Amino acid sequence: MKWGLKYNMKTRILGKDLNVSSIGLGCMGFSHGYGEPMSEKDAIRAIWRAADMGYTFFDTAEAYTGTRSDGSVSINEKLIRKALAPLKGKVHIATKFGVFLNGRQIVCDSSPENVRRSVEDSLRKLGVEQIDLYYQHRIDKNIPAEEVAGVMADLIKEGKIARWGISEADEEYLRRAHAVCPVTAVQNRYSMMYRDYEKLFPVLEELNIGFVAFSPLANGLLTDHYNNECVFDIKSDYRAAMPQFQKSAYGQNQDLLNLLRTTAEKYNASPAQISLAWMLNKKPYIVPIPGTRKMERMKENAVASDITLTSEEVAEIDAALDNMTTSDIFGGHNY
Repeated sequence: MKWGLKYNMKTRILGKDLNVSSIGLGCMGFSHGYGEPMSEKDAIRAIWRAADMGYTFFDTAEAYTGTRSDGSVSINEKLIRKALAPLKGKVHIATKFGVFLNGRQIVCDSSPENVRRSVEDSLRKLGVEQIDLYYQHRIDKNIPAEEVAGVMADLIKEGKIARWGISEADEEYLRRAHAVCPVTAVQNRYSMMYRDYEKLFPVLEELNIGFVAFSPLANGLLTDHYNNECVFDIKSDYRAAMPQFQKSAYGQNQDLLNLLRTTAEKYNASPAQISLAWMLNKKPYIVPIPGTRKMERMKENAVASDITLTSEEVAEIDAALDNMTTSDIFGGHNY
């Protein structure tokens, strides 16, 4: 495999017209949640290299910020701007509104006033005239779906956003929102360890809505690069508290890891690649957005788009997962 500007990853369509690389890059970890934020120089270099590898879909959010040990602050949207400014028009950026963090507690605010403030702030930080895909980061129980969708319709008319989506959407909310302003994509947690949202697939197909899978590698566990000796910084790395990374969990997940290893050997691939290929081959409208700071992992993930599993093989994996016991996994409406 030759890596460079001539490499083109396969693409997929989200919704009616958003053509993106079949695997996107989740950028949160450069600034937030997975240890101390990277240096700006290293993060920008990594994002640029991802674009060089064929990634054209980059995911961020206004809430993705972190503080380094020297007191400097990493603002993810600004990193994206600096890294991708030379590629304006050639890549797509998704960002999110409606969430701020009080420590590690998520506070939702999708009021029209806050959405208006957020979109202007994100446009400025990203250095763009229009946001390609603008997600409601979490459902705000205090604001009706119709009201949020109405604001999105106005922002589209004004040219400030091209499309919108919902993260952690359920069927009822999605249908109500879509009836007011068509939704391009949902961005929900999805992996071999978290399959709850498969029940949404018929609805997505009915409404022609794409599915962007965050945490497709179960926050990294499905890479098979971790064991019960791994230690994470409790102050800056959310994995320290995630149930799948507790010492007792590794033994509980051996059947799953063995399934990945066996399948990976068959395809001369890695467990991470099989994890991604499984969902890519399940539905043509699924786009996973694994996050990583390591360029070798970006390369590894990108190659997954070239792995073809038959429908029978996907069904066999599903059946194995259905009859398998694994540890608890971090999920729901928390990071």
